Amino acid sequence: MTIDASNALPGWQRREQIAAMLGERGFVRVAELAEAFGVSGVTARTDLDALVEANLAERVHGGAVPVGQAQRERAFEVALAESVLPKQQIGALAASLVRSGQSVLLDVGTTTLAVARALKARRDLVDLVIVTNGLSIALELESEIPRFTVIVTGGALRPLQHSLVDPMAELVLSQIHADIAFIGCNGVDAEHGVSNINLPEAAIKARMVASAARVVVVADSSKLGRVHLGTVAPLDAVDTLVTDAGAPAALDASLSSALAAANVHVLSPADS
Repeated sequence: MTIDASNALPGWQRREQIAAMLGERGFVRVAELAEAFGVSGVTARTDLDALVEANLAERVHGGAVPVGQAQRERAFEVALAESVLPKQQIGALAASLVRSGQSVLLDVGTTTLAVARALKARRDLVDLVIVTNGLSIALELESEIPRFTVIVTGGALRPLQHSLVDPMAELVLSQIHADIAFIGCNGVDAEHGVSNINLPEAAIKARMVASAARVVVVADSSKLGRVHLGTVAPLDAVDTLVTDAGAPAALDASLSSALAAANVHVLSPADS
């Protein structure tokens, strides 16, 4: 939508436009509102607080999301603030699977961002080629060039996750065969396998699975036993599931049996 950046906009009109932006994008930042409307950060926060009081928004770190967003797909910034320690544990374990000289597909998401950060921290790694459809991940890894080669898939931008999807993303991935792919998800289920909450990203995740010699799903224990709209892969397409210390309690008998039958190796801090 087009934003009127005039300082003369009355508060009620700014808030109407902010509410519309939330509906379109799923997340707005205080800083971008201040710049777009020509107001101070304090005023932008006050506008968001007013939308919260009107039950039109929920405040998150750095901005706001539509009310009830937690029941739908969450903005990247919302997920980033949750389960910080489990994601760090998963990131470190996942990064330990990588060797110098390998090619890596790194899916979009906050857990895969933790993998990227753990790869950066491994100063022994050199000559990695990392392909990602996540803008946040690409920016995180930018400082490691030329130790790492970072390739962004291209494609249409999804603002909610800062992810790149079709068109173009699948075309790029179809030309790649990587040593290892790290795939994030919203659900891992005994019957339905790996799934994701939105279809555009699920399609790219599925393409990454097909383009890698080894598939590693990274998912905290809250994702285990859940099913979502977009199918990513059956369990027998997965080599390793990296999860957190809460996994033993979250793994019910049916999912444990299904993972074992599919020869999926489960790696968690409890095994370390």
